[in-house]
Amino acid sequence: MINTEQSAGEQPVSEFKSKSGLKRIFPALVYSMAGFRAAWRGEHAFRQEVCAFIIATFAAFMLPVMPWERLLMIGVFVLVLIVELINSAIEAVVDRVSLERNSLSKNAKDFGSAAVLLTLMLAGVTWLVILWPLFFGR
Repeated sequence: MINTEQSAGEQPVSEFKSKSGLKRIFPALVYSMAGFRAAWRGEHAFRQEVCAFIIATFAAFMLPVMPWERLLMIGVFVLVLIVELINSAIEAVVDRVSLERNSLSKNAKDFGSAAVLLTLMLAGVTWLVILWPLFFGR
């Protein structure tokens, strides 16, 4: 539902729009947790990437690297999870709009998938650059 009580030139505001200020923090946390649960239950790639994140985090703490390198090694996997969640959101919206085959829908899903692939490649290259001197010398 859209709020019809608006001044001229204002954009319509959804009745589902959250409150402002401190009143929005707890509901936002609840919505975020619901998003994590939905992604865990319904997205195989997200579960795989969470498992990779856990393994990578343990590995990063076991390796003799500088703290900023450890942060970077873990951070790129957090970025993978973020991009995967955005990709899943794109896919959900496209499927919500229509399940018909459409080249624009395919493009939207493929673009999201390509973003995830690029992020995974960034994670791999980041780990390679940091670990190369450890295993092959400087």
